[in-house]
Amino acid sequence: MDESAYYPESERLAELLARIGASLDDKVHNPPCDPYLNRAQWEHLAHEPVPLAPAPVDALVDELVSLLIPNGGRVSDPGFWAFVTTAPTTAPLVAATAAALGAPVRYGYQAVNAIEERSLEWLGEIFGLPAHMKGLYTSGGSSANIVAMGAARQHAFEARGLDPALDGVNGTPCAFYVSPETHHTIQRAAAVLGFGRSSVREIPADDNLHIRTDLLADAIDADIAAGVLPIAVIANAGATNTGTIDPLRGVATVAHERGVWFHIDGAYGLPGYLDERVRPKYDGLELADSIIIDPHKWLSAPAGIGVVFVRDRTILQRAFTQGPADYLEGSFADDGRIGVSLDSPGIPYGDFGLELTAPSRGIQVWAILREQGVSGLTERIRRDNDFATYVARTANDDPRLESLTTPDLSVACIRYVGDGTHSNDELNELNHRIHRRLVRETEFLPSTTVVKGAYTIRPCFISPRATWPLIEAFLPTVVRIGDEEAAGSTP
Repeated sequence: MDESAYYPESERLAELLARIGASLDDKVHNPPCDPYLNRAQWEHLAHEPVPLAPAPVDALVDELVSLLIPNGGRVSDPGFWAFVTTAPTTAPLVAATAAALGAPVRYGYQAVNAIEERSLEWLGEIFGLPAHMKGLYTSGGSSANIVAMGAARQHAFEARGLDPALDGVNGTPCAFYVSPETHHTIQRAAAVLGFGRSSVREIPADDNLHIRTDLLADAIDADIAAGVLPIAVIANAGATNTGTIDPLRGVATVAHERGVWFHIDGAYGLPGYLDERVRPKYDGLELADSIIIDPHKWLSAPAGIGVVFVRDRTILQRAFTQGPADYLEGSFADDGRIGVSLDSPGIPYGDFGLELTAPSRGIQVWAILREQGVSGLTERIRRDNDFATYVARTANDDPRLESLTTPDLSVACIRYVGDGTHSNDELNELNHRIHRRLVRETEFLPSTTVVKGAYTIRPCFISPRATWPLIEAFLPTVVRIGDEEAAGSTP
């Protein structure tokens, strides 16, 4: 290939990115209908043979702006309330684009590497974490939980004079302790770390879906008596399913009295700390040995950004270091000079977790905090919590609806009950049909879950683009569709 002909054309970044930006603006301001209804327009792209020859980059951009962006999903819609992931706001998206070429990877002491660490410090500060807790960016909550549980494993075995990162766990029976609301990534972490999913003990919750600390203490004590090594106790600071916040101080007390690692999963809910009305529920946050948060959830960063904080970051290096590699360490100077490429590797994030090469995620979080500030984030968190409270209260005020939970944060769980003559099984099927019509016929895209045996419609309010008029129109739409379905008069 003639590089002199190829590269000048492909690197017209200002021009080409301007076209992409215009298409993204249009998607945000004019949300398309369900892309699956337009499959004939784009599905041929998924069946094309591998390209054998180069094509003009303009043709690629044409396909992006006319087919892929408009039909790429509805996560950026104001009414997308399904999962605890949302489309990014402007600043982190622009920063991600800048970093993709300006600083493609996080290693090497340079401007973006320095911002990586500073953004972690900012996050810890605004969420009230102790100053000694240091962080690491990961690809999301799944990997953040694996890293945190790896640190917990290191802690538990080092207390016995062993090094599991070096020698393995040698068949030692171990246990993790969770509530029924804990995210299933903990089971995956237990599997990946060699303990198996069966090592995860599910402790019953109370009527408000909070872990029972009395039963937690009993379970740990029984395991210790049976020769099982407790690895970690996991509490929720905003469970993904229902938004519930466990009694953090009580859980921490149970864990630390027994020398067990105390982990808080705040992947979705940690930003709720900014709402001073909810903040008392976070009492005990400072007692955690590890905490995770996903900025790509409530902070509206681009997908693929998680954070794990630990009380002592050196334990991550002991748990995850890969050992020296001549081609890496030998490439850097060690003469104390900083300021030229390859003078210093910077902070060794590659030894703290699962990834060696990783993108510069911190600049995206830095951009969010610069764009909105603490006051802007606080206003948005309060608003989203108000959305959930309004939906739950309004549902309870309507005899045809009910709320299955009292929201701790921005998740509501409601269902249509109609005239009260339906069995629970009939209501479960009825609400399933209501949900399918919501996502296929309306601008509302909640998810569903099961709470206490009841199939519920579950809006999770974290979209920065949601509005009060949209929220106020939601339940009347549920009732209208529910009445039609209950009467068997679907259009």
